[in-house]
Amino acid sequence: MPDVMTPEQRHKAMARNHGRTRPERTLAKALWALGFRYLTGDGYKKRTGFALPGNPDLVFARRRLVVFVDGCFWHGCPVCRGIPQGSGDFWKKKIEGNVERDKRVTEALREQGWTVLRVPEHDLKTKTRLVGTASRVAKFLTSREEATSGEEMRS
Repeated sequence: MPDVMTPEQRHKAMARNHGRTRPERTLAKALWALGFRYLTGDGYKKRTGFALPGNPDLVFARRRLVVFVDGCFWHGCPVCRGIPQGSGDFWKKKIEGNVERDKRVTEALREQGWTVLRVPEHDLKTKTRLVGTASRVAKFLTSREEATSGEEMRS
């Protein structure tokens, strides 16, 4: 699938991306509706004065659990992977770098005693998938015996 934007247009569009993505907000809203309260990575930093590696999307500090919602394209989802044909080498290197960074961030958080859940974007695309994913995260949150610091949720 060729990129429909010029490199300059793509750069401007990506530079304007700030804040939370729709998939992050969708999962956060579902968990909030289930009664789970969280901080964002920035909120955790503001409250504690300490930044967590990777700036997690959701932080459940009391439970030492963080959640990342990974966009399928940007994080090299093995189910959804697709690199634009026109910029194959650039995107391949970019995505491989993102995947390596994700591994480093996950390991750093684990070393600090955090449980890391990585939720792929495709697990939130339909109502059924969203409900199932929110239920799995809720299970981790309510039953910490099942969630050791070495576990990582991947679908």
